[in-house]
Amino acid sequence: MHDRKGLPPAAWLVLGAMAAILAIAVNLGPTAAGLGWEAAFTAPDPADQTAVLFYYSQLPRLAISLVAGAALGLAGALLQQVLRNPLASPTTVGIEAGAQLALAVALAFFPVLLGWSRDVVTLSGGLAAMLCVFSIAWRFGFSPLVVMLAGLMIGLYANACVTILALTHDHYLEGLFIWGAGSLVQQDWRPVLALVPRILACSVLVLLLMRPLELLQLDEAAKGLGVRIALVRTAGLGLAAALTAFVASTVGVIGFLGLAAPAMARLLGARRFHQRLVLAPVTGALLLTLTDQLLQLAETWTGVFVPTGAVTAVLGAPLLLVLVRRLPAAASSLAANSVAPLHRARSPAKLLGGIIVLTGAVAVFSVLLGRNTEGALVFVPLPDLELLLPWRLPRTLVAISGGIMLAIAGVFLQRLTANPIASPEVLGISSGAAFGVLAALFIAEAPGFAFQAFCATAGALAVFVVLMTLERRSGGSGERLLYSGVAVGALLTAVLAAIIATGDPRARLLLQWMTGSTYLSDWRTAWTLSAIAALALCAAPLFTRSLTLLTLGDVSARATGVNVRLVRLSMLVFTCTLTAVATLAIGPLSFVGLMAPHLARRAGLVGTLPQILGAATLGALVMTIADYFGRIAWFPWQLPAGIVATLIGGPVLVIFLLKRQGKAA
Repeated sequence: MHDRKGLPPAAWLVLGAMAAILAIAVNLGPTAAGLGWEAAFTAPDPADQTAVLFYYSQLPRLAISLVAGAALGLAGALLQQVLRNPLASPTTVGIEAGAQLALAVALAFFPVLLGWSRDVVTLSGGLAAMLCVFSIAWRFGFSPLVVMLAGLMIGLYANACVTILALTHDHYLEGLFIWGAGSLVQQDWRPVLALVPRILACSVLVLLLMRPLELLQLDEAAKGLGVRIALVRTAGLGLAAALTAFVASTVGVIGFLGLAAPAMARLLGARRFHQRLVLAPVTGALLLTLTDQLLQLAETWTGVFVPTGAVTAVLGAPLLLVLVRRLPAAASSLAANSVAPLHRARSPAKLLGGIIVLTGAVAVFSVLLGRNTEGALVFVPLPDLELLLPWRLPRTLVAISGGIMLAIAGVFLQRLTANPIASPEVLGISSGAAFGVLAALFIAEAPGFAFQAFCATAGALAVFVVLMTLERRSGGSGERLLYSGVAVGALLTAVLAAIIATGDPRARLLLQWMTGSTYLSDWRTAWTLSAIAALALCAAPLFTRSLTLLTLGDVSARATGVNVRLVRLSMLVFTCTLTAVATLAIGPLSFVGLMAPHLARRAGLVGTLPQILGAATLGALVMTIADYFGRIAWFPWQLPAGIVATLIGGPVLVIFLLKRQGKAA
């Protein structure tokens, strides 16, 4: 069945194939016509540079785009069938991020493994990341949105690890970001000849499993038909991971293609699994080939190189937004009331006082204890304190201020959306601020702090406007707001990655800032951010009553006289502003806004105001520790505080979520 007013599904597929063929003809036609089509089947004369380029670069690139696109389309169809999740793909379940991290670790520490088998390295990383995602998602019943959120969170953590390795081993990992963006550039036929038999072998195994995989949708009834469900699921997931790893080890990360191809196959009329097994690889091959050929034409006209994988990620993120918003409400439930209640502190004031004292002690300790010129940890002698204070205290104040602002923003977002996974990082507001900083770098030759802050705030508010528009269309659902934010954040992150991959010097400055370093902080920046953080602490209690009532539901809040839309609007503007300023200070790659509210609740600060104050103090504590370890761990080099906070907070947050959901179960 199809819409009578539109084209039939087969017509759309034919149009897509014709568009791909047209792009190939425009891109390769002039060269092939000049050489003769027989040049595609015979080795060229080494003296003929045009023929060499055509035979050893352009043709292998065309071939590998077809093979890689088909493989990722097949992998996406497998994952969606096994997990019964329309959002499942190599990107959203973390396989690609895990493969990139494994390759970075091997390049930095175990290069001999790459000589032994690059495929095994990427496959091991992909499987490890996928297992981490599933270990989180299975406690939530493998809800589609939980799988996606867990995958993106694991991806963020893996990217943070890769960034740390890139900063500390830049001489080994110079080309990793190009590889991570998915470059299809080829220099001979060897990658194609190595990839094709691997993909064919996996495809044959998939065909052998097609019948059992199709029966999985019968659930328990499949057991009565003799299907060993656990074994079939494991085999399907393993084959999907293998297909993805083989492609990633050859050409890098091709973002979101494994999500787009099966989705388009469904739109083209492939309702049953065996139909998607055929149509998803065909669609994936056409999508990747068309994108790559158009990029080659654009590079010819503009001279700007952009990796193909970065562009597929930019195109795939809006599709993620569409798919998320089409999910039924039951499939997307991750409400806070599904989490077991925690104990309430008997004396919140005493507990808060203790946390504040601990944070102050750690801050003083971080200023006084550091490394000397020989690398030894020593306390600063009092005569030298005045000399070192301008170098250590401003960055500590910046870290504290950024942690306070992100933590307050995290509490507001989690309570507004009634969702324990909401945060500035997940909701895409941090990515919007990062995009604003990128605009500042391109608009002004040497943008100052004030102009960067203005652009960052504008970017965060722009994301906020988009989210509010989408929320209004979905009837004011807090959960839908969260999921829309995830998709918008993925889109902006993909755009940033594509711009960084172009090699523009201004984009390289953005990469340095995105790591969240505080080592360039001065007194002016420190006092400015401290003042903003202090104002945020004073303003947050003004929202306490409304925030508590909104947590009980919009109906209850309206019954007490709260203007729900106006209050939610003012809170989100407040949150966006705090996020923008904090992101400017410590970068967008921090888990503080996600982790600090959970730490406060875990400590027993359950009430709205105690949680706000406790999260702010704990956020400051986490960022102070992160900044200190970033200063001393790789001396004399500096590790960015935002990245270190991610490395510290990621595992802690996952453990807390698993424990809490385990109690709820």
